[in-house]
Amino acid sequence: MAIKLTRKVFVNPCFLSYNSSRFLVRLSSDHDTRFFLSKIFGGLQESGVICRHLSFSPATSLERLSWEGSSHTVLLTKLENALKDLKLDEAWETFNDFIRLYGFPNHLLVSRFITQLSYSSSPCSLQKAYDLVMMVLREKSYHLQPDILVKLALSLSRAQMPIPSSTILRLMLEKGMLPPMNVLQLLFLHMVKTEVGACIASNLLIQICDNYVQFCSGKSPCANLLKPDTVIFNLVLDACVRFGSSLKGQQIIELMSQTEVVADGHSIIIIAQIHEINGQRDELKKFKDHVAPLPVAFVSHYRQFYECLLSLHFKFDDIDAAAELLLDMNRSRGSHPMDDPGKDFQKPRFVPIGSQNLRNGLKIQIMPELIHKDSALKEEGKSDLVLFRDKKLLPSNRALSKLINGYKRHGKMDELSKFLLGLKKELYSSGESSVICDVIDACISLGWVETAHDILDDMESSGDSLDSSAYMALLTAYYKRNMSREANVLLKQVRKAGLVINLANNIVLSKNLPSNVGRSPLSIKEASSIYQPSLSKCLVEEVSDAEKAVSHIIYELNSSIYFFSKAKMMGDALNIYRRMQEMKVQPTEHTFMYLVCGYSSLEMYRDITILWGDMKRIMETGSLTLSSDLYEFLLLNFLRGGYFERVMEAIGYMNKCNMYVDKWMYKSEYLKIHKNLYRRLKASKARTEAQGKRLEHVKAFKKWAGIN
Repeated sequence: MAIKLTRKVFVNPCFLSYNSSRFLVRLSSDHDTRFFLSKIFGGLQESGVICRHLSFSPATSLERLSWEGSSHTVLLTKLENALKDLKLDEAWETFNDFIRLYGFPNHLLVSRFITQLSYSSSPCSLQKAYDLVMMVLREKSYHLQPDILVKLALSLSRAQMPIPSSTILRLMLEKGMLPPMNVLQLLFLHMVKTEVGACIASNLLIQICDNYVQFCSGKSPCANLLKPDTVIFNLVLDACVRFGSSLKGQQIIELMSQTEVVADGHSIIIIAQIHEINGQRDELKKFKDHVAPLPVAFVSHYRQFYECLLSLHFKFDDIDAAAELLLDMNRSRGSHPMDDPGKDFQKPRFVPIGSQNLRNGLKIQIMPELIHKDSALKEEGKSDLVLFRDKKLLPSNRALSKLINGYKRHGKMDELSKFLLGLKKELYSSGESSVICDVIDACISLGWVETAHDILDDMESSGDSLDSSAYMALLTAYYKRNMSREANVLLKQVRKAGLVINLANNIVLSKNLPSNVGRSPLSIKEASSIYQPSLSKCLVEEVSDAEKAVSHIIYELNSSIYFFSKAKMMGDALNIYRRMQEMKVQPTEHTFMYLVCGYSSLEMYRDITILWGDMKRIMETGSLTLSSDLYEFLLLNFLRGGYFERVMEAIGYMNKCNMYVDKWMYKSEYLKIHKNLYRRLKASKARTEAQGKRLEHVKAFKKWAGIN
């Protein structure tokens, strides 16, 4: 009901008189005037009356101020008009005025306002929409429709605002709701573009999977609505590779197994990259039997898989396995496995995670033939070791240099010769021997002339003739080093092979050659025309890098610790860890991650705190750096075990390293396990000093996490 009031207000820059039947007030400043008017309006608010239009003349005069109509109606009309005209800033101010006076308007108007803010491309407007949603949820005024929340979450994700976007998704998940799968894919697609977004996306996926597993165990009919698909897993796994979160990636791989999500061709490539970073050769080798028989059409896609497996062979210093893989990459492509009537290639196959002999071990389902051409993932894997040429997988010069140096260190040059012969037979059916000549030239360039001569001898013994340029290069190297006796031996081999070498007059050291050797106009350039400096350069770099490389021993020991930890045989895992200390082998982040995972699976949280002490001591020496993945896992386990002092220590280390800390995850974990911990206990009532200190750490964590 409209109320009309008429009041007389005498306005003066330095003096204002308000006449009332009850009192008289004189104000001597502008500040007092504003304060007084606010009190007037505040009093009128309680009666549903507000000034519709108020203006003061700068001169001394009498103004009539009238309040017409209900302020409730006026503000609603103003808000609706602002929304109609898309004046979001004005609408925001009016909305806040309305809330201060009357609380929330009807839910349709609020929903409309949130929707319009969500469609804005301005981060400021999107933040306002998020703040409004949180305000509504906090006040519990009414229920917001899921589609409104989904629109806002998607807009926030597109604007690279992953924290508020994930918060809305998590709130929906708590109510057992998720967006449709195609929308959820878009949300993750935008979220994983940044490092912080990738961290949040991985934690969100873990939370979704945990809820799905719980729903499945409860045989809920809504479980399938929460099950993420392969695309979402691939997006998160790919982000783990791009941002170096390989330990988190390993956790996501295991979640694929637990949720029975099938890994496709893209998944296998990303899994291979994660296993390579983590040094898990045994895990990756399990996939080879499923990838190797695929037809030629899949060779290009799985080049990266062989790149990762070959890299692990070299990391483990298993040169024989590396050579076998290089020869085997193209052997089984002749037959088309899809035509095998004994196999159904449309059915998933199972690959065990950890030991194959574990009774309750995890197994991941894979379909290597399933490759989506319209995938949002970009196949940008490195091409350091394996190349794709003419429908074949070929070793790069870097791979050959690693192989040469490895066989040289192990004193197994005869095995190198066998490999080169096999490589020529498998990949160079035309009979060209350029790859062997390139290897000889590379050895000569490093001064390994005896090695080059051994390869020549092995080639002759096998009946495989080489181009005369290889002999010429080695002969020139001998004379350059004043190795006349070796040069004469090589000349006899040349004659025996029936080769004719004509030495040009411009050979610098030709004066040292015997007089019975004929001369003709063959230049150095012509003699070394097939010389490839790239292989020589790679070999030089490899020899230098091998001296600084991580010892293969650490990879072998870590693999053993991983095996025993997955089998929950922590006594054996701890024995290997102690052996590392005795051998003066520096533990790595992976060493501690595998041990922490093993103890966590057995809920041995106290042992994790002991490991944490070892980590801190090594970090103080500068020999160890932990990633956010391990810090997160430590934090969760400290929370579960109730070690709040350790929790705050880990948070301090993460803050010191400027790492993003996902407070929501730790807050949820605390409320799930310790919701009623010390709710009524005061510090003065603590029974012991230890309990008092623990209470302080609990309060510090609750304050940090925003738990009231």
